[in-house]
Amino acid sequence: MVRIRVGVLASLIGMSALLGPSATPVLAQTTPATQAAQRLLAGGTIADVRIEGNQRIEAATIRSYMLVQPGDPFDADRIDRSLKTLYATGLFSDVRIDRVGSSLVVHVAENPTINRIAFEGNRKLNDETLRGVLQLKQRGVFTTALAQADRQRILDMYAAHGRYGARVEPKIIKLRDNRVDVVFQITEGPITLVSRIIFVGNHAFSESRLREVVDSREQAWYRFLSSSDEYNAERVNFDRELLRRFYLRNGYVDFAVTDTSAELAPDRSSFFVTFTLKEGARYRVAKVSVESTLRHVDGKSLQPVVDIRAGDWYDGDAVERNVQSLTDAVRRRGIAFVAVKPRISRDPKKHTLDLVFDVADAPRIYVERVDIVGNQRTEDSVIRREMRLADGDAFNEAQLRRSKQVLDDLGYFTSVDISHTPGSAPDRTLVTTNISEKATGELTIGGGYSTDIGPLVNAGLQEKNFLGTGIDAGINAIVAQLENQIDLSVNNPYLFGRNIVGGADLFYIDNNLQYVSEYNERRYGFTLNSGYAYSEHLRQGLTYSLVSRDVYGILSTASPYVADMHGNTVISQVGQTITVDYRDSVVDPRSGWVTRLGTDFAGLGGNETFVRAKLDAAYYVPLEGLMGNRDWGIAVNGGIGYLYTLAGKQSIVDRFFLGGDNLRGFLDGGVGPHAAPPVGAQYYADSLGGEFIWTQSTELRFPLPLSPDLGLSGRVFCDIGALQGVPKVYVNGQPAPLLDVPGPRVAVGVGVSWRSPFGLINLDLGLPLIRYQYDQLEAFRVGFGTRF
Repeated sequence: MVRIRVGVLASLIGMSALLGPSATPVLAQTTPATQAAQRLLAGGTIADVRIEGNQRIEAATIRSYMLVQPGDPFDADRIDRSLKTLYATGLFSDVRIDRVGSSLVVHVAENPTINRIAFEGNRKLNDETLRGVLQLKQRGVFTTALAQADRQRILDMYAAHGRYGARVEPKIIKLRDNRVDVVFQITEGPITLVSRIIFVGNHAFSESRLREVVDSREQAWYRFLSSSDEYNAERVNFDRELLRRFYLRNGYVDFAVTDTSAELAPDRSSFFVTFTLKEGARYRVAKVSVESTLRHVDGKSLQPVVDIRAGDWYDGDAVERNVQSLTDAVRRRGIAFVAVKPRISRDPKKHTLDLVFDVADAPRIYVERVDIVGNQRTEDSVIRREMRLADGDAFNEAQLRRSKQVLDDLGYFTSVDISHTPGSAPDRTLVTTNISEKATGELTIGGGYSTDIGPLVNAGLQEKNFLGTGIDAGINAIVAQLENQIDLSVNNPYLFGRNIVGGADLFYIDNNLQYVSEYNERRYGFTLNSGYAYSEHLRQGLTYSLVSRDVYGILSTASPYVADMHGNTVISQVGQTITVDYRDSVVDPRSGWVTRLGTDFAGLGGNETFVRAKLDAAYYVPLEGLMGNRDWGIAVNGGIGYLYTLAGKQSIVDRFFLGGDNLRGFLDGGVGPHAAPPVGAQYYADSLGGEFIWTQSTELRFPLPLSPDLGLSGRVFCDIGALQGVPKVYVNGQPAPLLDVPGPRVAVGVGVSWRSPFGLINLDLGLPLIRYQYDQLEAFRVGFGTRF
């Protein structure tokens, strides 16, 4: 009997797997031992194949993996490949093949099965999240290779969450019946930060200026509320694009980021990020033209649409904006498929370029299907109704970008990615919207201070995407020194599945106005609202309100004008607001304009009958091209309003008030008609509001010389306004004394805005330049939210 062991081949194979492809030539060498094995294995026929050592795996299953069967000749090469195949299954920790006479004996040692997979030390990532990335599975086969691969997957998962210093060690606990428990012992470590951002090759802009351009930030103590100083590889890649856009916007046509490196510190606590730049020369525009190959569309007729002029520095953003303007202009002429491509011709010696916009036919491509991916909670219909493209529409890249912007603005998703791929025919494309949802519910419990209502405590519960339907519902309560309020609201942006807004509010408000007019006001009721967007820029809203108002707590020292207001009134009012909005952003506008016209009519029941109208407008001028920073800008806004009483007594509650937010430097409601104080009094009399109001404000906004991550910006402002008109109140047949000067009030000042994690907070210091004796002043003001 001849017994040959070829298990040595398996050992060499295992070494090959460990050493990698570079070790392969070693296996190709033929040693005297392997030559002897091959000679002894050669010759004769295999009578049978016996399997030994298997416990769970059937012998027939093992034989099915082999390349030799009973009746085959003894072939050393095929037996060697059978050995490799058995190892490759991952089912065995050891395989050995022996020849015993005319029999082939296969000795196997099975890999253990996994009884349980556990994690120890994980806090930031839960077990389910980690288990989702593993290849090892409960009741599956355990191999060391898979355990090491899963260790790396866990490390990659922690790296994706900013923890590059994490350590993972797989531990094996052996059990009976060839089973094991696998335990991954994890030391998560701290968040890995960016300790230094370096730029190489920059000459036109300083490192400090470029650090403001990129989204990544160097670690600092004041960034505890931000994650921008955490290292993120995707963010660094986005930084490359931000740098490219910045340089193109400033005329550097040949700019490129030639290299980006991120070096991990030896203690794995932070990264050093280096951007290597090639700036190139700065170019001016020498000539601008439009060339068209479209029938019935002359390039010269489109020239007025272009707002780039000869002599301007090249601006990549302006070029992209003009491409869209030209595209829209051609589509308004009834041509749906149009492509506008900018073409530049450089003159390196003069550092100038000629800019040509080529207008031509675009391929006629239609949307075959729009797919929604990633929404676990939000209904498909909520997403589809915001898409500017639907099945069968003409494909339009601009509408694709607009769809992404609209979905981002909903606030339902952490990320929105819209892509398109070829469809079933050359003229068809598939649009895929891939979203990642975020929590949209908010529970608010907090406190603060407001100049208008004093110290306050507030609590609220809001869900912006109720049950994934897009309905916004919430309840909010405020208890403050000068105001108590509770509000329950629900708003459906697509009522009855159409582009119609519908909602309702129930509210109760109690205001203490003793400090300005010596009375309290209580109101409760409901409001129904509806609205319709005629286009991207034009929308209209309708409201109906039924409100009970009560003027009470009038002091004995109050004027006849306030005392006459005592009691309860009910108002039944319809109103409308039409808005034309061409701003670049609703939340943070920097360019464009918006105007609103609102009208109210009261008299459909109740005991108040009047018409009230208000016109507001705002215009924003960016100064980025002049100052080199997008935070520079000018905001000009103004408004005018009039209240006309049709019948009955006019209530003080319905009048306009001036001061505070609409005229800084003056107390809220402290400007305008006042009841004349008694002779010799050392205090100002009651503020009464007015029937006619106008305001105007000019504001220069600028960045502060601090880190942009603090969210601070400054402003210098000039506010102007006037308020007049109050119906006379008679006492003993004589009109009560009234101070009503229609002249304008003027105030100037400075302010700071902080985009805090709790919302926008405004701090303003105002100095009145033109005022009247009875006007009530307020030098320092704290406010919340955005001014219009």
